Amino acid sequence: MTTTATAPVLGTPAPAKRRRSRGPRRWYRLISPLTLLVLWETAARTGLLPEAKVPAPSLVAETGLRLAVDGSLWEHLLDSLTRAAIGLVIGGTLAVALAATAALLRIGDNTIDPPVQMARMLPHLGLVPLLIIWVGIGEELKISLVALGAFFPLYFNTYAGIRDIDQRLVEAARTCGLNQWQRLRHVVLPGALPSLFLGLRLAIGAGWLSLVVGEQVNAQTGIGFLMMEAREFAQTDVVVFGLLVYAGLGLLSDTLIRIAERRTLAWRRGLQAT
Repeated sequence: MTTTATAPVLGTPAPAKRRRSRGPRRWYRLISPLTLLVLWETAARTGLLPEAKVPAPSLVAETGLRLAVDGSLWEHLLDSLTRAAIGLVIGGTLAVALAATAALLRIGDNTIDPPVQMARMLPHLGLVPLLIIWVGIGEELKISLVALGAFFPLYFNTYAGIRDIDQRLVEAARTCGLNQWQRLRHVVLPGALPSLFLGLRLAIGAGWLSLVVGEQVNAQTGIGFLMMEAREFAQTDVVVFGLLVYAGLGLLSDTLIRIAERRTLAWRRGLQAT
């Protein structure tokens, strides 16, 4: 009985998997917002939406251009960005520091986490009357609201991200001779980064929401003050434009965080939409 072996054919490359181009698909995300704008404009122009209640997008754009040209928009925008940045830095720093202490140290878990778990049940926007008594109605109130809004999402996601790290990875790092600082740097921090970025995105969203409320309490500048002043004179177009500014700021900050997350976590490949 004769057996014939077939030698493998060398030099023939395996068919490469076709890589889908994600460039055109990114434009698909603009279809639904543009469709909504067209429907909104059409409904406003045909009278289905009363102009006094919901002005057309073109009218809102003209109002925004007018505010930008006379310079009032940039003054209010700068003050809002300053308050948001200070509040996010304060709330974010406290959240990460306390979450790391509670997640890594038993004494921190026993002393820090229980009060935070109790405090998270309180709506921080409902604390405005108490905050007015504590810090007054000046800039401290706006910054405190932003800090409170950013604190809880970032704290809980950072805490959960550290606690979800596989203990076997930490033990393996200790076996390989890594000291405590090296284990934190090479094992704990990379393992917690996905949850930390998620918490940061949620914290920024909560911070902008808190700023909307804070700037409507005895403010003299800011996008919220601009909206409150427009409400007194029934300028619906200015109110809607202010809401769009807040939405744009939130979308821009979230996009920047996602870009930083994608570059920082380049080693992490998640599920892609098909």
